[in-house]
Amino acid sequence: MTDFDRFKEKIYQTFGLDLHSYKENQLKRRLDNLLTRKQYPDYQTFFNYLTSNKNAWHEFLDYLTINVSEFFRDIKMFQTLETKVLPELLQNRGNLKIWSAACSNGCEPYTIAIILEEIANGKRHQIDATDLDNTILQAAASGSYGADLVRNISKDRLAKYFTVEQGRYFISNKIKSKVNFKQHNLLADTYPKGYDLIACRNVTIYFTREAQDKVNARFAQSLNPGGYLFIGGSETIFNYAEIGFEKVSPCFYRKK
Repeated sequence: MTDFDRFKEKIYQTFGLDLHSYKENQLKRRLDNLLTRKQYPDYQTFFNYLTSNKNAWHEFLDYLTINVSEFFRDIKMFQTLETKVLPELLQNRGNLKIWSAACSNGCEPYTIAIILEEIANGKRHQIDATDLDNTILQAAASGSYGADLVRNISKDRLAKYFTVEQGRYFISNKIKSKVNFKQHNLLADTYPKGYDLIACRNVTIYFTREAQDKVNARFAQSLNPGGYLFIGGSETIFNYAEIGFEKVSPCFYRKK
């Protein structure tokens, strides 16, 4: 067993994080860069650091989960969500139950909340937002963003849903109150059920094909019939028919 394999095993035993489900070459390259940058001679020394320093573990999670997100990321896909997917769901059912999985800094669930505020005639919907990283969840719940993360929002929406203080954009309490944040590990935890829409974008690209298949199959089980899975532009579900989906358009799969 290599030092890297031992490190992955110890991380799983100690923290419950399954690094075996991440693409090995990609993961090792990133972690080797991290060790070089932090000047750790080997994986054992780095593991000792992670177990002796609580902040170190949170920093490691933040690095591992690549918390990159922004409002209306991939504008065309969110236009499809706003003009086709959500109207169809609203037509077929009253209040929607939505899950933003691996939500990072909260841009994605807040984007969905803004859209629903405008097209759903004030109906109350449940939007659950989860992530592995508790630190990023706290940042998401605060609802404070830099100008780079709101660049795709129209001026009207910015004026309506945000206040600006010292270059930071703070989302309104009205939108903030629509999203429930909670910690969840896609590779280990039980999946909640009964959703009409699940958004999990640009996350499973870091997982092995086996882990991707498991996650997507569990998403299918979490959706109501006719519910949608919304994935990232660089992701594909190869066995979608096998796990009960039909592909409706790029990034959107509907449960049969």
